Amino acid sequence: MKLRSLISLLLIAAVLAGGAWWWFNKRAAGDQPQLRTAKVERGTLTATVAASGTLAATVQVQVSSQVSGQIREVLADFNAEVKKGQVIARIDPETFEYRVRQAQADVDAAKAQVGVQQATLASRRADLSRATINLEEAKRDLDRKNELVERNFISPAERDKARSVYRALEQDVVTANAQIDLAQALLRNAGSTVQQREALLSSARVDLGRTVIRAPVNGVVIKRSIEPGQTVAVSLAAPELFLIAQNLRDMQVEVSIDEAEVSRLRVGQKTTFTVDAFPGRTFSGLVVQVRKAALNVQNVITYTAVVSADNESLVLLPGMTANVRVITDVREKVLKVPNAALRFKPPGVTEPAKSASAAGTGLASTTLQAALDLVLTPAQAQGQGGGIQAYRERLERELALTDAQKASVEAIFLSMRERYAGVRDAPQEERAALGEKLRNDMRRRVNEVLDPAQRKTFASINAEVDARRAAMQAGGGTSSGAAPGAAAASSTNAPAATPGASASSAVASAGASAAAASAPAAAVAAKSPSTSSSSASSASAGGGAGQGGPGAQLRAFRERLERDLALTDSQRTQLDGIFTGMRERFLAVREAPESERAKLSEANRAEMRARINDILDDSQKEKYAEILVELSGRTVSRGRVFVPGPDGKPVAVELRLGLSDGSTTEVIAILNGASLAEGDLVYVGIVGGASTPGPASPPRPAGPRL
Repeated sequence: MKLRSLISLLLIAAVLAGGAWWWFNKRAAGDQPQLRTAKVERGTLTATVAASGTLAATVQVQVSSQVSGQIREVLADFNAEVKKGQVIARIDPETFEYRVRQAQADVDAAKAQVGVQQATLASRRADLSRATINLEEAKRDLDRKNELVERNFISPAERDKARSVYRALEQDVVTANAQIDLAQALLRNAGSTVQQREALLSSARVDLGRTVIRAPVNGVVIKRSIEPGQTVAVSLAAPELFLIAQNLRDMQVEVSIDEAEVSRLRVGQKTTFTVDAFPGRTFSGLVVQVRKAALNVQNVITYTAVVSADNESLVLLPGMTANVRVITDVREKVLKVPNAALRFKPPGVTEPAKSASAAGTGLASTTLQAALDLVLTPAQAQGQGGGIQAYRERLERELALTDAQKASVEAIFLSMRERYAGVRDAPQEERAALGEKLRNDMRRRVNEVLDPAQRKTFASINAEVDARRAAMQAGGGTSSGAAPGAAAASSTNAPAATPGASASSAVASAGASAAAASAPAAAVAAKSPSTSSSSASSASAGGGAGQGGPGAQLRAFRERLERDLALTDSQRTQLDGIFTGMRERFLAVREAPESERAKLSEANRAEMRARINDILDDSQKEKYAEILVELSGRTVSRGRVFVPGPDGKPVAVELRLGLSDGSTTEVIAILNGASLAEGDLVYVGIVGGASTPGPASPPRPAGPRL
C-alpha cells in the first residue's frame, strides 16, 4: 500500500513538473515578438500632392454702382441667366434728371452769351471801318493843304490843324483794332464756356445712365446684395450689387500648397479632386498656374496653385470645398517597398557597424562623408573602402604627418562633426553657404598644423577637390571624384542639386537629373583614361552603388531618349555629336572663376537641351519636354529595410530610394552588395502591436508565477 502511494505521488510530481516545464517554455516563447512581413512589389508608383481649396468660376465679375441713390427696381435674382447689356437693376433717377436739366440750361445760357459776343464783335468791326474811312479822308485833306501851303494859298496853321486831325484818326483806328481783339477773346471765352457746360451736361447724362445697372458679361447671377428701396452710397469703394459667374462650365480650384511641396508642381500636371456633395465621385483637372506670391499665415508659408475643373454637367457649384490630389510623377514597373518597412527596426537588432576610420574618429555625419568623398577617384574609393578613411590615409601618406599632427587632425575632424551635421538642419537655401564656410574653416585649421612644405602639397589636394566639385556642380550630379555610393549619402530626401550648391547637398542629390548629368558625365569620362575606365566600370556594374553613377545615368538617359522618342539612326548620330561638342565646354567650367561657374554650367545645360530639342520633330519635342520636367523633379534619399536572414534573424539591407506615394517607396539601387527582388519579404512591424516597439517592460521573475 505504501509502495503504491509512493508511486502515485511520484507520478503526480512528474506530471506537475512536466506541466510546469511546458507552461514555462510556452510563456518564454510567447515573450519573443512575432514580426509581421510584407512583400516587395514591382509595379506603377504614383506620387501626389494633396491639398484643399474652394471651387470658383474662372471669371467672376463683381457688378457695382458708380452713383449713389435709392434702388428702385431689382430685375435679376439668384441663379438668373443674364446677357451682356441686360438691365438687372435701376436706381431712382429723379435727382440725376434734375442735374441734366440744370446742365442743359447752363449750356443754353452759354450759347446765348456766345451770340452776344458775336454781335459785339460785329459792332467793333463796324467802328474800325468808320475809323478807317475817316483816316483816309483826313489823309487826303492833309495832302491838299500841304500843296496849298507850298503855293502860299493858305497859312501853315491850317496845315498843322489838318495834321493833328489825321493823327487823332490814326489813334481811333488803333483803338478800333484793340476793341476787335477784345471782342474776339470774349467770343472765344464764351465758346469755351459752352464746351464746359456741354461737358457738364454729358457728365450729368452719364450719371443718369448709370442709374440703370446692366450686366457686363453673359453669365449667371450667383450673388445678389441689394433689395428694392435700399440706399446705395458710393464713397472710396464701389458697393457690390451682384456677382456674376461668366461660365459655370469652366471652373477652377485655388489650393494652398506648402512651401516644401511647391517645387514638385508644374503647369500641365494632371489632378483629381473630390467634393463632399458627391462622395465617391472623382473629378479631373489640370494645374494651370502656380502663383509666385507667398502667403504667410502664422509663419506658415504657402503658395496658391490654380487647378482647372471641367463642369460640363453643371453639378459643381461655386464655393464647394475640393480635396485636390496633384499627380506630380508616375513611374512604371519600379521595385517598391512599403514605407512601414523603412520605419521599422526589429527589437534587439543593432545597426550595421561603421567603418573602422569612422568609428575611430566619430565622423558619422553623412554630410561630412559626402564632402570628403570628393578627394578620391572612384577606383581609389573602391580600393580603400570609403571616403573618410581614404582621405585620412591620403593625408598621412602624401603629407607624411607626424604623430602630433595626426592627433591634431583627428581633433579637428572631431570638432567639425557637429557643425557638419548641423548643415542638414539648416534651410535648403542656406546649406550651400554653410557647407562652403565649414569646408574653408576645416582647411584653414588643418593648414595651421602643417609645415611650409606640407602646406604646398595640401594646397594641391584642395585644388584637386575644388576641380572635382566644380565638375560635379557643372553637371548637376556626382563628379568623377565621388566615391561609389556617395550620391546617396544624405539621409534626407532633398531635391536635385543645383549649380552652386554645397558639396554635401550636391552629392546627396546626385542622379536626380539624368538629363543634366549626361553631358558632364561624358565630359568627365573623356578627361583621362583612368577616369574613363573607372566611370565605365562603375556604370557597368549591376546593382549596388554603380546604378546611380554618372555612367549609368548617361546610359539610362540615352536609352530613354531612344526608347521614348523613337530616335532614328540620323538622330542618334546627331545626339552623339551634341555630347561630343559639349564635352570641352563642360570641362572649361572648372577653369572659370568660382563666382561664374554656376552661371556657365546653367548656360551649357540650357544649350545642350536646346540643341537636342532642335533635332526632334514636333511630337518628339512634346515628349522630350515631359521627360525633362520629370527628371528635374526627381529626388534621391537613402534608407534601409530588414529582411529574414539565412538563420531566420533580421538582416539590414541599405537602399537608395526615389519616389514615394505615401505608402510605398521606389527602390533605385541596393547598396553594399545586397540583393532585394520582387516577392522578397521585408519586416514591417510586430504582430498584434505597433510597428515601432515601445520601451522594454520590467523583467519577469524566472519560473512559474504562483
